Amino acid sequence: MNYRPVIVWFRNDLRIEDNPALFYARETGAPVIAVYILDDRLAWAPGAASRWQLHHSLKSLAQDLESTGTKLILRRSDSQKAILALAEETGARGVFFNRRYYGKHIAIDDAVTAELEGAGVKVETFNGLLLREPWELKTGAGGPYRVFTPFWRSLRAMGPARQSPLPRLRRIKGPKRFPKSDRLEDWAFLPEKPDWAKEFADVWRPGENSARKRLNAFLQESIANYADERDRLDKEHVSRLSPCLALGVIGPLQIWSAVRKAVSEAQAEKFLSEVAWREFCYNLLYYNPDLPEAPLRKEFADYPWRNDRKELTAWRKGLTGYPVVDAGMRQLWRTGWMHNRARMIAASFLVKDLQIPWQQGKAWFWDTLVDADLANNAANWQWVAGCGADAAPYFRIFNPIAQGEKFDPEGDYVRQFVPELADLPAKFIHAPWTAPKAALENAGVTLGKSYPFPIINHKEARQRALAGYAEIKRV
Repeated sequence: MNYRPVIVWFRNDLRIEDNPALFYARETGAPVIAVYILDDRLAWAPGAASRWQLHHSLKSLAQDLESTGTKLILRRSDSQKAILALAEETGARGVFFNRRYYGKHIAIDDAVTAELEGAGVKVETFNGLLLREPWELKTGAGGPYRVFTPFWRSLRAMGPARQSPLPRLRRIKGPKRFPKSDRLEDWAFLPEKPDWAKEFADVWRPGENSARKRLNAFLQESIANYADERDRLDKEHVSRLSPCLALGVIGPLQIWSAVRKAVSEAQAEKFLSEVAWREFCYNLLYYNPDLPEAPLRKEFADYPWRNDRKELTAWRKGLTGYPVVDAGMRQLWRTGWMHNRARMIAASFLVKDLQIPWQQGKAWFWDTLVDADLANNAANWQWVAGCGADAAPYFRIFNPIAQGEKFDPEGDYVRQFVPELADLPAKFIHAPWTAPKAALENAGVTLGKSYPFPIINHKEARQRALAGYAEIKRV
């Protein structure tokens, strides 16, 4: 019997159920060595909030793997050198991993594959991240999709590449002797002084088992109202599965399959289209490797951005003077997450009211979101900015007052995250500067002191943004 082990290289797939690389490595009958490599030099390495999530997800994965009979090995190094060194050190006969779709990451995986196979080590790769590979979904002309609706029709008609998720593995044979591993605690992912993540644990329970529970709770309690009320900031009708997908503690096929089984096609439609939007973002990233840095619509490279640093700081801190924007930004800081409608409102305010480049917002979200995802982050910021594929028209500029009144009609979302406005009547809470003096005094609000005046006039900012757009159209 061949006792040479196989290596499973974990990346954004931190689960033991429906993990093709792990499943087929186990099927070889060889001892399995599971490894996660932290590569700080990797393009778009995890941001601060993601590292909090990553710490707890790796801890959970390590416990799950130990329960099956193997262990998770941790290495902090250049990922290409580390995986090659581990293969040589252990005498591995194969390396298994699930594919990545960002150009710079693909290049690393291709180089690793070439070196390993040159050394006689077999490499097996799988799709553990998407429902369909980007190259499987083509327009009638044979190219990639740039518009979501036909992409969604195509994906829905084809369905996932696999009919059902792979089973959760109960037993995995480990090697007689495990290679050395770093200690997770030594990676110092958890902030201490200050502990800006102290409230995260009140909101999130990272790990595969928690992801499964979150999905089940959503199916039982919220999906029936999802289509009608997903945009309501003051209600809980969203899945909150995005952090689980970002690190792969649950996979899209698991979600797709569970939703299909739990509810009717009509009830499933809107939520599954959002799962498909994630796929669309990955297709855009695959075919446009500079998506995280450069606008897809090249004319936006010449947009006359203002880039005011004080205004950027006010936006980051939730001190813009527009309550729904500030509530979203403070929710992000406190919990590492923001409601999707609030993301759109806050992003529109940054790029259109303040005329600060979308890349600045994207960088802040990358560092502060527990669900930071390279494809989603880049594509969605470009969508709001009007410079991406199937983007919102540039003249669609969200009015932060009207958005607050529509999606937080009683002001409960604002009251939760902007407590200095908690006692204002609902009719003034989204525009406190319009409240009578008596209403402000009764609520204990002193504009300019306890809560800021608006840092910009929305009507004037809208006209300026449209003028900037007209300028690049002329060019």
